[in-house]
Amino acid sequence: MRRPSPLPTWFHPSLEWLRLRLSRPEALVWHAAIGLLTGLLAGAVIVGFRLVVEGAQAAWLPEHGENYEALAIWVRLLLPLAGALVIGVIFLRFAQGIQVLGVARVMERMEYHQGYLTLRGFVLQFVGAAIAIVSGHSVGREGPHVHLGAASGSLLGQLFSLPNNSIRTMAACGTAAGIAASFNTPLAGVIFALEVLALPYSIGGFIPVTLAAVSANAVAVAVFGSAPVLLLPPFVLGSLADLLPVLLLGVLAGAVAAAYIQSLQGAARLAGRLGGLRRYLVAGLAAGLIGVLVPEVMGLGYDTQQTLLTGQAAWGFLVVLLVAKLAATALSVGLGIPGGNIGPALFMGAIVGNLTAVISAFFVPLDPAHVTFYTLLGMGAMMGASLQAPLAALTAIVELSHNPGVMMPGMLAIVIAALTCRQLFGKDSMFLTLLRAKGLDYRANPVIAILRRSGVASVMNTGFVRQQRLLDRAKAERLVADAPDWIIVDQDGAPSVLMPGLAVASELARTPETVEIDLLEIPAERFELAPIHLQATLQEAIEQLNARGVEALYVQRPLAPGIDHVYGVLTRGRIESAYRY
Repeated sequence: MRRPSPLPTWFHPSLEWLRLRLSRPEALVWHAAIGLLTGLLAGAVIVGFRLVVEGAQAAWLPEHGENYEALAIWVRLLLPLAGALVIGVIFLRFAQGIQVLGVARVMERMEYHQGYLTLRGFVLQFVGAAIAIVSGHSVGREGPHVHLGAASGSLLGQLFSLPNNSIRTMAACGTAAGIAASFNTPLAGVIFALEVLALPYSIGGFIPVTLAAVSANAVAVAVFGSAPVLLLPPFVLGSLADLLPVLLLGVLAGAVAAAYIQSLQGAARLAGRLGGLRRYLVAGLAAGLIGVLVPEVMGLGYDTQQTLLTGQAAWGFLVVLLVAKLAATALSVGLGIPGGNIGPALFMGAIVGNLTAVISAFFVPLDPAHVTFYTLLGMGAMMGASLQAPLAALTAIVELSHNPGVMMPGMLAIVIAALTCRQLFGKDSMFLTLLRAKGLDYRANPVIAILRRSGVASVMNTGFVRQQRLLDRAKAERLVADAPDWIIVDQDGAPSVLMPGLAVASELARTPETVEIDLLEIPAERFELAPIHLQATLQEAIEQLNARGVEALYVQRPLAPGIDHVYGVLTRGRIESAYRY
């Protein structure tokens, strides 16, 4: 449902020309401009989120902002429980039916709601994720960043009442901006938006998303610097023998990803049975108990992840850490804590990679560079398998490491992991799993994707006139002289029927003595009309035609209460010709 824009009514006509241009998918310059603007806005929001979270952690955690291990046992137990309680109270009071947040929420709104995200969801994601991370829940910041970025773009488009195809583009731009500003990985942000949101590749889609990722990354770099998130020593593949453990790593990462997805699914179903505040309390209690035993899993865990990248750990510690991280994240995210699940997937991937190095050390000597190499590949393999987004995962590890030498072994590890998770264990991506566990679904149809890229204003026929049912011969002759393609017949002050303009000329020639013409009585093909908003896409137009059982639509936008301006007409045949062409 479209909400009225908060901008003053006098401002809307001044943007009419822009709305009409943006309804066309080939309006590259204007879509590039909104992509750039979305990236800057999303980057500022994400920087603000990071400053809030990191500032809160630095203010009270000893030594550094991720040092949950130094907290007293009773603090590690009660802190996540208190955070979950606060989140539960906020969500039960203000969520109003919002079931999922993060990447899954963006996917659902892109698929079924033309990319419309709400201010309510934006605030819930910002506040809820900040509380979850600071209170030590095992969640990531990347999912919230994607949601906040997509919502920033969507809300900006709604503010200016842009066409829905442009609002979808801005939400996709915000998605790319979220990943780019999280990791300092602009290319991975672009690939993530295209791959995870199942966007069709086109110049019209690629350019704005790219500009959004670059501009958001520039904002983050301006505040936090350009240093990579992960500080890694350089590594060059020594021989093909170094690839043998990569095969093992791919299988292990695929199996762990399948277990992760299954755990998320089970926790989401448990949340449905618990309901109310109980699910948040169970999530908080579980996070607290696991945090008491294995405090390394609390929060984002970047400090522990960096340690895994630079040194080999004992296999017993790695197994315990892996099980604890998987359980803590699945219970937190699945039971409704509004954090991300991409960061924990990377964390678990680092454990799998380090564990692969431990296993390989039994057969061949390893130096620290090999440990870093397998740990980095494990991160990519786990991300690619759990998201079912192999190209985004590969791009991410290349950009994170600043080392193109990981590309070939990374491709091998990620593909094996994705195949193991999907084919051997039958698991879909964790985002689709969470949506389905909440009773939602997601589909990607190539024809629908084409229809979504165009607004009704780009296809509508503006060669029309509006007439009352009865008109005298002189008026009919003036109408014929204007040669309209279509005539909209008004009844009771509203468009009712659409008919060809040639019908009046034929009637004048057939009955030269007629002094008055009844447009609803003369021989002509007539279509019953239904309204469609100027912001709508061609997909929405098709859905409206089917829902109302009509063959034509009139494109309109309210100018004031009770006053609608009609911009054009749209027949089913014209829509079908547009996308078939």
